[in-house]
Amino acid sequence: MNVFGIGLPEMALIFVISLLIFGPKKLPEIGRSLGKAIRGFQEASKEFENEFKREAQKLENSVTMKAQLEENKTTKPSSVNNPARETINNTQKE
Repeated sequence: MNVFGIGLPEMALIFVISLLIFGPKKLPEIGRSLGKAIRGFQEASKEFENEFKREAQKLENSVTMKAQLEENKTTKPSSVNNPARETINNTQKE
């Protein structure tokens, strides 16, 4: 078992020292406080990640929409741009 580069003997030593310093009554409270802090950090991290993903998706949608608009501008038929050409094309068909 290796957590943050600390093995089992090191963790036991830290536990014994903290037990001597804080006492058996205070140690569970410290553990709970530490657990709540870690959980709060994880929730904030997930919230940040979700917000980042939402903003990235909005940006991607915006870029895609702009590319589609640019593509539509460049691929318009020439008759839309030149009504005289449409008239010539219609008279040739008749």
